[in-house]
Amino acid sequence: MTLTAEQLVSIAMTNPVNVAVTSRLPSLGLSQCLLTAGCLFQAVWNRQAQQPAGWGIKDYDVFYFDPDLSWEAEDEVIQRAGPMFQDLGVNIEVRNQARVHLWYGERFGRSYPQLQSARDGVDRYLIAGTCIALDPDTGEVYAPYGLEDVSHGWLRINPRNPQPDLFAQKARSYQSRWPWLQLV
Repeated sequence: MTLTAEQLVSIAMTNPVNVAVTSRLPSLGLSQCLLTAGCLFQAVWNRQAQQPAGWGIKDYDVFYFDPDLSWEAEDEVIQRAGPMFQDLGVNIEVRNQARVHLWYGERFGRSYPQLQSARDGVDRYLIAGTCIALDPDTGEVYAPYGLEDVSHGWLRINPRNPQPDLFAQKARSYQSRWPWLQLV
């Protein structure tokens, strides 16, 4: 059975860190703010594996979009967010998606297109079913490929970002924590 957006949120919110992050994010006043990635879909896999909702989550990704491409503007947001989440004891990664193309090549050794929105960043995850985000202001789930893959534990390359070598690395990382995940 494929999860609904409401079920995904319900499962993700069994992780108290997700509850705290989504309740605090609106006070940052960020444009197109999204809580995204593993903290959402890994909660589903953790439930299926009978693990605590936050088990195996390496960081909590927050995307926003600000046309100011300066490092100083992004760093100002990161510095404001730090104390807001410090008590949670987890790594919160706050990133302006308008700037990703400026540093991606240096970090990953390949070019990256200039994004036009925070959702564009979600659209480019390596694994299609993990392209999931939650708007903390509205509670809306953004999942351009739907929730079927995450529901069934299917790992499928993202056609919008086909990078087989990086996909394979990411898939192996997930399978090391949730061995029942299947490549499709």
